[in-house]
Amino acid sequence: MPFFEAEGVSIYYQVNGEGIPIVFIHPPLLTSENFTYQVSELSKSYKVITFDIRGHGRSQFSSVPLTYPLIVDDIKRLLDHLEIDQTFICGYSTGGSIVLEFLLQSPERALGGIVVSGMSEAHGALRDKIELGRSMAEQDAVPLIALSVSKTNSNNKEMFQLLLTSSLKGNAVNIEQYYAYSLAFNCTNQLKNIHLPVLLVYGKKDRQFHPYAKLLHKHLKHNELKMIDSVKHQLPTKAANELNRFIIDFMTQKS
Repeated sequence: MPFFEAEGVSIYYQVNGEGIPIVFIHPPLLTSENFTYQVSELSKSYKVITFDIRGHGRSQFSSVPLTYPLIVDDIKRLLDHLEIDQTFICGYSTGGSIVLEFLLQSPERALGGIVVSGMSEAHGALRDKIELGRSMAEQDAVPLIALSVSKTNSNNKEMFQLLLTSSLKGNAVNIEQYYAYSLAFNCTNQLKNIHLPVLLVYGKKDRQFHPYAKLLHKHLKHNELKMIDSVKHQLPTKAANELNRFIIDFMTQKS
């Protein structure tokens, strides 16, 4: 299994396919396995890069607290390790927030961003949900969260088992830190400073996230907003074909 060293922390990654690169970023507790369907389809035409964030899946525990800037730095270290100058960046849910952080902090390393069911800030019911995850991780209840998150993100028994097995390997301390930073993060006032193209993809039934979609669509200078029918939040697994098609179209147009 391939690993790279990030300031003494061993981080798991995979590279599949050849061509223009795209990096995928997972939310708390989940791992790179969440992008199984993106890897299988997009790697036919592109270099698809997935990795497990520190303290998640196969990656080692981080004694340095997990933050979005640290994750962005790790992505840049991975790109350097792979000798890649620029890449598309795609994040799911809170991983979409890290896409925005990457585009703000290191635009010279990006070709564009793809935000899947993501947000620039969290409020209301979403904050409550993130806080619940944070609190349960703090109480070392990772198995309970893993069971719930794996169930909601799976579309069959095989995917459920894959997500559950990888999620259970995570470290409760780093998972709690990821949730906690997601609660504190707010880059809405900085969205006007993002000049690269951004693809926004949401489920039409994911009504809780429609205000975030409208917010990003309004304030990002160069963006496309796509909605997928008859699906809620879990697009990478439950609307893979449609999501993959939007990603391919976007990358074809912008590269």
